[in-house]
Amino acid sequence: MGQPTLSAHADVPLYSATISPKMAASGRVHLLLLLMSVPFCLCTVQGLKAPSGNGNGLGNPPPNPPVPVNIIGAPGPVNNVPVAPAVAAMTQPRRATGWKLAEEQSCRDDLTRLCPKHTWSNNLAVLECLQDRKEETEIAVDCNHLLWNYKLNLTMDPKFESVAMEICKSTITEIKECSEEERGKGYLVSCLVDHRGNITEYQCHQYITKMTSIVFSDYRLICGFMDKCREDINTLRCGSINVGEKDIHSQGEVIACLEKALVREAEQQDQAHPIREECKKSIMRVAELSSDDFHLDRFLYFSCREDRERFCENTQAGEGKVYKCLFSHKFEEAMSEKCREALTTRQKLITQDYKVSYSLTKACKADLRKHRCNLDTNMPRAREARLSYLLLCLESAVHRGRTVSEDCQGEMLEYRRMLIEDFSLSPEIVLHCRGEIETHCSGLHRKGRTLHCLMRVGRGDKGSTVDGLCQSALQTLIQSADPGSDYRIDRALNEACESVIQTACKHIRSGDPMILSCLMEHLYTEKMVEDCERRLLELQYFISRDWKLDPILYKKCQGDAARLCHTHGWNETSELMPPGAVFSCLYRHAYRTEEQGRRLSRDCKVEVQRILHQRALDVKLDPDLQKRCLTDLGKWCSDKTGTGQELECLQDHLEDLLSGCGEVVGNLTELQSEVHYLSVFMLDGLV
Repeated sequence: MGQPTLSAHADVPLYSATISPKMAASGRVHLLLLLMSVPFCLCTVQGLKAPSGNGNGLGNPPPNPPVPVNIIGAPGPVNNVPVAPAVAAMTQPRRATGWKLAEEQSCRDDLTRLCPKHTWSNNLAVLECLQDRKEETEIAVDCNHLLWNYKLNLTMDPKFESVAMEICKSTITEIKECSEEERGKGYLVSCLVDHRGNITEYQCHQYITKMTSIVFSDYRLICGFMDKCREDINTLRCGSINVGEKDIHSQGEVIACLEKALVREAEQQDQAHPIREECKKSIMRVAELSSDDFHLDRFLYFSCREDRERFCENTQAGEGKVYKCLFSHKFEEAMSEKCREALTTRQKLITQDYKVSYSLTKACKADLRKHRCNLDTNMPRAREARLSYLLLCLESAVHRGRTVSEDCQGEMLEYRRMLIEDFSLSPEIVLHCRGEIETHCSGLHRKGRTLHCLMRVGRGDKGSTVDGLCQSALQTLIQSADPGSDYRIDRALNEACESVIQTACKHIRSGDPMILSCLMEHLYTEKMVEDCERRLLELQYFISRDWKLDPILYKKCQGDAARLCHTHGWNETSELMPPGAVFSCLYRHAYRTEEQGRRLSRDCKVEVQRILHQRALDVKLDPDLQKRCLTDLGKWCSDKTGTGQELECLQDHLEDLLSGCGEVVGNLTELQSEVHYLSVFMLDGLV
């Protein structure tokens, strides 16, 4: 048998097929003809009434009831809804060739005007053409009613599941979960949609793909969605949009409304309406099922159709490629605000559950299993699914020298850059740093400028400090994004320091973590530029507070830290040894003699010396020194702003310092002396 061909575009025939004599003899002709002539929906909708005139499926029946359509014949009553007198003639028997949408008077004008003639003989092509119109108000109300009832009737016909059982027979056998589903309730096809990424049968895969695209045009046809989210739709008034104006069979706005409410709940907590848990799961499941095909997210599809043509015209649909392309252009000036908002909402859903990104899930599936990133039984599933958890787990594997596939690392890089560029994707930042953003950082949303502004406030460079919860949220975000391992993730830093990198660090491979160290070595030199200096110090302030965020230090010292400081894994913390205390522990062991006890390895000692040298350039890069000497810095050294002048000032006033500050400055001075002494001997060839 010739393979059926489907298209996602209305100007291409959706099906062409040849039927062999053997197949005809087997009695499958009727099923294939049924498949080729009508669309099918995700699951059986139990007890769902015909839609009301307000387009939300929740209100009172319209004054003129919509036209019901039987699945394989003429229109007829649905759920005892009477047929309007004007269409009574439509209940007469049809020709043996089957009922056609194109033959109905209510849609004929729209069809002639909007759809290519070669699609008219195929109900699937007609339906897809009409439901994908750019302006939904273009379609007549009577035609909207007809299309809705056509799809609604399909969900109520038992032949719908029979076709799936015939076309996907071997697939159902291979997928255990689907073979065990109870028949006759619509669960089988819902299961096939869930597992469509594992379907290898060509006809079955094409059938399930096309069926999914039709179902996702209306939230009321998605299995169980109405029952689980009805209360939240009403409470949030998500069903009151599109009142009597727009196409009632395109209900992406309802799901988008629920998605935005879910995002608000994470960002505002007690101030937002709490969505019921079963509805939350349904919202995230719908987002996950639409992750591979841009057309399935109806709100985003209509919001970004022109932007897709502008930026991603040559991007092939499927496997989440259009989403990725649009994400990469989100901050372009030419991007429409409506599309940018829809993209941001989807990105926020990805941060809550990484499976909403098809490309990330596919690329990292094997690595997640290999490194046991989703097997923590002590952690709630909601937290385990978060993008930050996935990134931390896989980054930990990379930093420990374990293998993570190139495809997965490529996807991780994209999402780490995404987190740095747009602070609003972190609900903790939005929740805990709202005051700082409004006071100091408003209007700096794009390309990571808001995040760097918050870093600058955190350093105290704007004359104030950030709230403790905001500081913690910033530290967590920087650990998740891990810009220390690849400076290119931080676009603001990359753009500010490009000229310095090209001159002072051109001998280092692009993306190498040594670039940041090179930039620090040229801090306050003639090769450094002011904007780069500012961005660099903003980032280094937070890197210096967690030793793991310096990838070179971590690589060389992780064994010493575990042996001497009792540290845990890269993405684990301990109250007994918090991240900021590990470096202090390392440098306490850096210059011990054999008689004094355990010492650092040579490689680790070299890195500790490098960090000490860099921290001497700016006291804010030494968390312990800044914390203990804040009062003395203000009293004795407020006018010292040059390179290393603050530390020199504290050393000059060593006898006048408070005990806590005096102790840390004294220890640091002693260590610097030892470093200098060793350096002299090494240069003379005596060591």
